[in-house]
Amino acid sequence: MLSVFDQGPPPACPAPFNLAAHVLARAEDAPDKVALAVVGLSGAERWSYGRLKAAVMGTAGGLHMAGFVPGDILLMRLGNTVDFPIAYLGAIAAGMVPVPTSSQLTEREVAKMAADLKPAGVLRGEGIACPDLPGVATVSQASLAEYRSLPGVPFDMGDPERMAYIVYTSGTSGNARAVAHAHRAIWARRMMHEGWYGLTAEDRLMHAGAFNWTYTLGTGLMDPWSVGATALIPAQGVGPEALPLLMKRHEATIFAAAPGVYRKILSQNAKLDLPRLRHGLTAGEKVSDAIRAEWKNAAGTELYEAFGMSECSTFISGCPARQSAPGALGAPQVGRRVALLGEDGPVPLGETGVIAISRRDPGLMLGYLNAEAETQARMQGDWFLTGDLGTMTEDGQITYQGRADDMMNAGGYRVSPIEVEGALSGIPGVTEIGVTDVEVKADARLIIGFYTGPQPLDPAILSGIAAERLARYKQPRDFVHVAELPRNPNGKLQRKALAPLWHARQKDTHGQT
Repeated sequence: MLSVFDQGPPPACPAPFNLAAHVLARAEDAPDKVALAVVGLSGAERWSYGRLKAAVMGTAGGLHMAGFVPGDILLMRLGNTVDFPIAYLGAIAAGMVPVPTSSQLTEREVAKMAADLKPAGVLRGEGIACPDLPGVATVSQASLAEYRSLPGVPFDMGDPERMAYIVYTSGTSGNARAVAHAHRAIWARRMMHEGWYGLTAEDRLMHAGAFNWTYTLGTGLMDPWSVGATALIPAQGVGPEALPLLMKRHEATIFAAAPGVYRKILSQNAKLDLPRLRHGLTAGEKVSDAIRAEWKNAAGTELYEAFGMSECSTFISGCPARQSAPGALGAPQVGRRVALLGEDGPVPLGETGVIAISRRDPGLMLGYLNAEAETQARMQGDWFLTGDLGTMTEDGQITYQGRADDMMNAGGYRVSPIEVEGALSGIPGVTEIGVTDVEVKADARLIIGFYTGPQPLDPAILSGIAAERLARYKQPRDFVHVAELPRNPNGKLQRKALAPLWHARQKDTHGQT
């Protein structure tokens, strides 16, 4: 049998359609219900559904008054405040195309984006880096706040295939790519409600991320709002150490965060008193079995992992309604068509292949903006290639095997770093571990382990543990103690940055220049 999951397509997106209208459809049913609480240690800022919708529609009207028209691209340079999601939805409600970006970007990085986007306007917050863009209108954060009180305008309804928003993703070439999404993308996310969250209108979902992170926009805000649930977002400056208290105080029923946040919470809490919490959600990078077990022991709830990407909403996940196999990501959500591909198409069950999703999936991007050739390069027949590797079982469970370009070569064997890292997790004295293969001399590559911990450990002890847990060709041949593992701003481990750490140590050890 081949590695293909296909249980039929999801219901078609209705037309005419508007993403923001779908997100705010429940506001008429319960205008006084709390849609959003921005929670801090000294209190909370609460937004009812009625107030939220009025602010969004007023913003849509304000953008119209400012001279923008449907189809205009608006570059968002706003910070971690409630202004961000209101402006984002307001632009989409008016038929414009917002581009959320990280407030951490430099002027130089933003200038490269603007040259590609050619935006009609910039929504700019105080103190957020942004170059001068001649001929491009700027809307200040103060103006956006004033727009909220303006009379609302009707939603710009239209073809669900038209562009709704653009997000940026890191490219393998080192250049960020603009990913264009259609209004139908929010309709596709309905498959996540049962297939990952177990989400209902009664839930209070806390997301640990900032407002201006796309993971937060989707999982933390738009998905809860689309079902009439309450979103809980930590106030700016709230660290991971305060999240357990805030979850308890505000009766969170679902918690969503990247694995690194769970790691930090667990490092400070052997037990967690979260009586209302039903489960946790995690995405962004592979979560270790050790963190899963520690969370279950500390909080008494499960962690459900998901796999997605900037180009397509989460489509493989564990969930409360379906038991995932040990170590597996989960299974494709009902309505998704997923395959694991080799050069000639789907590989047999149990073999490693590139995770791919149907090019007709409603959650898949329209394409990379102004890069048709690059878009087509990611396609293989009817499939979009994610660039990640996995194996599939007969019941559709998928085990993640790492990025295709992260795979290691050890004496001719292809080895997944995820497998090695998982096997070596939980070693006493080791906080985190990452592995990669390093070219130690011409045509000779060895697997090297990089770990953090209070102090360096005897390499012989680490090698002995590796010998107990891994086949010889999978074992690291050296271990390097580092102060911290290299990660990107979203907390993902950057394995490509590990090899230089080994070479730097060799130079220091041997006095080379």
